[in-house]
Amino acid sequence: MKSISNRLSLTLLSIFIFCASCILLKPKQKPTLFLIGDSTVKNGKGNGDGGLWGWGSFISDFLNTDKINVENEALGGTSSRTFQTNGLWTPVLAKIKKGDFVMMQFGHNDSSPLDDTARARGTIKGIGMESKAIYNPIKKKQEVVYTYGWYMRKFIDDIKAKGATAIICSSIPRNPVKDGKVVLVDDLYATWAKEVAKAENVGFIPLNQLIKDKYATLSAEQVQAYFTEKDHTHTNEAGAKLNASLVAEGVRALKSNPLKRYLK
Repeated sequence: MKSISNRLSLTLLSIFIFCASCILLKPKQKPTLFLIGDSTVKNGKGNGDGGLWGWGSFISDFLNTDKINVENEALGGTSSRTFQTNGLWTPVLAKIKKGDFVMMQFGHNDSSPLDDTARARGTIKGIGMESKAIYNPIKKKQEVVYTYGWYMRKFIDDIKAKGATAIICSSIPRNPVKDGKVVLVDDLYATWAKEVAKAENVGFIPLNQLIKDKYATLSAEQVQAYFTEKDHTHTNEAGAKLNASLVAEGVRALKSNPLKRYLK
């Protein structure tokens, strides 16, 4: 009887040790940093087609990717509105898990018309609760359009509901070189991005200002070298790498944000 009891105890102990080992040896799932935004975050497929690059293609250079994954889900031509209404946000949201991060940068395309026949991607200016019913000529149906701030808050609410961390970046400045001089101007969307982040208590990277501060130390020729010659918005590889380094600098300056621990 004692022998059977001893064997039973040893069996139970073995099972316990085996189960405990499985728990301890189970690899911890890495968090993911998701990027959402427009073409200045990812242009095209993110491989530099046409010499145009977004900073999201290089942010991995500043992160310890042994400990965190990076998924650049940005898409050129999108606004805070169309990234949601065109079905791009839903599949990204489905992948987000507790402990992940979502960094968003919108603004450039939000200033577009609400209901033009080209893209119908604009948002109402500001961060209030205003809305406007329009006919969307692209989708050929009625749509209620909200403010830039409303759509940004929707992203944040969805991210928080998943137990993830939202971070807002203000949009990169457009090419400031005019008539051989660097002309730096304020950006309303950068201000609104900051106000939304503060109101919703999420991390904010003043990317627009960080880049302008850098440009202010350079000559017009040096600044121009960061942009493509195709338009006044998109950066080349050098410009995108500079912007990525400043995003990393912005992450490092965030207070009490767990993403900092994954910086190189």
